[in-house]
Amino acid sequence: MPEVDVADAEAPAGSDYGNPDPEWLRIDWREHRRRVELPGASVNYVEMGSGPPVVFVHGLSGCWQNWLENIPHLARTHRVIAPDLPGFGFSEMPERVSIENYARFLGQLCDLLDVEDAPLVGNSMGGFVGAEVCIKYPERASALVLVSAAGLSTKYLGFSSEFYRRKSVRAFARATNAYATIPEARVETLVRRRRLRRAVLRPVVKYPDRLPAPLCAELLRGSGRPAAPYATDAIMEYDFRDRVGEIACPTLIVWGEDDRIVPVEAADAYERAIPRSRKVVFPDTGHVPMLERPSAFNSLLDEFLSSSTASSAVPSG
Repeated sequence: MPEVDVADAEAPAGSDYGNPDPEWLRIDWREHRRRVELPGASVNYVEMGSGPPVVFVHGLSGCWQNWLENIPHLARTHRVIAPDLPGFGFSEMPERVSIENYARFLGQLCDLLDVEDAPLVGNSMGGFVGAEVCIKYPERASALVLVSAAGLSTKYLGFSSEFYRRKSVRAFARATNAYATIPEARVETLVRRRRLRRAVLRPVVKYPDRLPAPLCAELLRGSGRPAAPYATDAIMEYDFRDRVGEIACPTLIVWGEDDRIVPVEAADAYERAIPRSRKVVFPDTGHVPMLERPSAFNSLLDEFLSSSTASSAVPSG
């Protein structure tokens, strides 16, 4: 008999959850992959499209593929740049992992690619990094999109920040990360067996069964990278609460109402702290709304980028 998950079957995910016909599967991504040498690391990134630049920044244990549902859409009107942060994906491990260093890295990458300023779109840790760029290097960011961003939450995966600062927890994270890389053959097994897919991806997405198996496989391929445990430390140790209000560019805050990793209360905290911000919460959605609700997310991003560009073009005074 086929497996039946009553909770999943009855949950009102809606018809816009996931994408049954992904455009990214029909793209030869080899044509868009690039590699550059930056101080301290060789960096992998993808670039697609032409026009005003937009930079996508993935989260902890992620990679550029976390934006597969969004890059082709936005590349119709923009020059889209999506790097693997150093120590993730196929970028080399840097000498030191920190939120500040990742913000500096984005600036160096933009310099090399002749991007003077651009909207930054960051998920989870990538949102934390993007916000840091807006504070430290405001001339580099014309707008900011925080997607389930770390940085202001007092809890992650249901545990307090203090829990992750314990030496025993850090040691365990480093030990387990060494075994967290999933072999390619195992990835295919995990995504095609419903029970295994749910067990592995339920903390990240609300309905693992309703996302295409190839997309789930790309999510799993970001695991086990060397920077992961150090990036966890970086998120827990770096505190910029007293400076978030300095973010002056237009900011869109996007969250999933059922985010298990960074609870939706953090969206409220960002909205209160950032003067020119707007918050949108997708119901029945987890930690990666750009993949779970790609059509709605892409439309929202289009509207925000158009409005933020128009507002920045209007002279003040």
